[in-house]
Amino acid sequence: MSLTKQAIGIQNNKLQRYKLIMELYKLHKTEDIPTTVVWRKYIFPVYPISRTTLYTILCTPINKEIKELQAIKDSQLTMSF
Repeated sequence: MSLTKQAIGIQNNKLQRYKLIMELYKLHKTEDIPTTVVWRKYIFPVYPISRTTLYTILCTPINKEIKELQAIKDSQLTMSF
């Protein structure tokens, strides 16, 4: 996959933001609190995202994608002169 530096940076920033949102979600999510309540009370005031975006974030393998992106960045560093 050939990504530009800008595309890599955009993807990296998105994944870092997803990671922060996931940490906030895990901090407040308990068995008796629905996801929509966590979104409305804790996530939406800090990160104004839709519920659909939250569900996308919850299904994203964030750490795996960060590692893959880091591998791409490392391979581009070794190839550039």
